Amino acid sequence: MKILAFGASYSRNSINKTFAAYVAKQIGNAEVEVLDLSQYDLPIFTVDIEKEVGTPTFVNAFLSKLESADLLVISMAEHNGSYTVAFKNLFDWTSRAKLKMFEDKKMILLSAAPGPRGGKGVIDSALVRFPMHGANIVMHFTLPKFSENFSDDLGILNEELKKDFSAKIENLSF
Repeated sequence: MKILAFGASYSRNSINKTFAAYVAKQIGNAEVEVLDLSQYDLPIFTVDIEKEVGTPTFVNAFLSKLESADLLVISMAEHNGSYTVAFKNLFDWTSRAKLKMFEDKKMILLSAAPGPRGGKGVIDSALVRFPMHGANIVMHFTLPKFSENFSDDLGILNEELKKDFSAKIENLSF
């Protein structure tokens, strides 16, 4: 099985990229590729720019990565209760090129945040929106207070959150 994981952020030190990579590696017997979305430099989407330049090559490259995966692990960064501007821009460009960009692929949808809600606003938005674009969301999980509840070496530190996460991972079947 091939897993494509990424944090829906263009931040160099994205906690969501870190969390997506961690979660992907918890799934046994899989080849994991972790994308760095900052490599997908796109102009701000408008229909005028789309008409002028067409579909940028980075959009097709991103679609190619999505198509190559059997499972998507996406950890959503939250800015003001919603998607980051950079991810939303990539999402807009990609959905114009292929509306059902997720192609009914299984998806683990995550969010990690420094605050106490763990990115609940962005997860709620994605749980509604992503299935409209072909996502088959098989699990979702939010990790609040990331710096207190996660360690690169040990994973999820909070015992209650760890227990909840482990139960969800164990109940998945591929």
